[in-house]
Amino acid sequence: MMSAANGAAWKVEREFSIERLSQASLGRRLSEQVTRTPTKKVVAKILVVDDDPQVRRTFRAILASQGCSIIEARDGNEALEEIRADSPDLVLLDINMPGIDGFETCRRIRQFSDVPIIVITVRGDENDKVVALDAGADDYIVKPFGTQELLARIRGTVRRAPNAREMAPFSSAGLSIDFERRRVVAHGKPVHLTPTEFELLKHLVMNQGKPMSHLKLLHLLWGPEHADDREPLRVFIGQLRRKIEKDPEHPRYIHTEPLVGYRFDPDFGSSTKSRKMQS
Repeated sequence: MMSAANGAAWKVEREFSIERLSQASLGRRLSEQVTRTPTKKVVAKILVVDDDPQVRRTFRAILASQGCSIIEARDGNEALEEIRADSPDLVLLDINMPGIDGFETCRRIRQFSDVPIIVITVRGDENDKVVALDAGADDYIVKPFGTQELLARIRGTVRRAPNAREMAPFSSAGLSIDFERRRVVAHGKPVHLTPTEFELLKHLVMNQGKPMSHLKLLHLLWGPEHADDREPLRVFIGQLRRKIEKDPEHPRYIHTEPLVGYRFDPDFGSSTKSRKMQS
């Protein structure tokens, strides 16, 4: 007969679509996967924020097998303290927590840190995804999910920190971007961008004057698994416009290419100044 402890462990593993294995067997299986695909190993300091200790143990088993250093927090307040004390490379943040929920925790993190955040939730409602992204999350994943999907999302988010040392700074009358120092000044005021916002802006500026398709940007930012979901891209474009445009409804820098995608072009704005922003 299955004990209460083993039953709880199986419940969590089933929720994440992980095969029914003991913690030791799970660790061996994940280690074998890493051995077969060493180039995909994740190495990072990751903060796991969840009020359920069994969920945290499951994440620890998965991520430790990848060489990650794991920090744990039981709620939003602990998460804020751990980020200030330990400076993790990534935060896995559950939404449904007592006290400060994941949305509010994300907003408070963004007041002092640009650490990448992946929101983890059982909610699949489109509005919740938008709220999470608006709160400052870089990505989201909905339970139940598989181990490989989780690891792919983590790899993509960690990799997203831009390596822009070879990019020349961009400067115009109302906007300056120092890619190496990750500093943005819009209309004389410093602008704080999340890692995903900065990465999106970087790709747009790298292709200045050229339209970039929705599909291309989705692949660059989130990978092929997001190819059919344009909502996150629309949200981040809107956030960038609010932060760098003097008049987001009549953008000078980031322009919509109907049915195609977006174009970064300060000079293009003169011919579209009267056009309302489209998303």
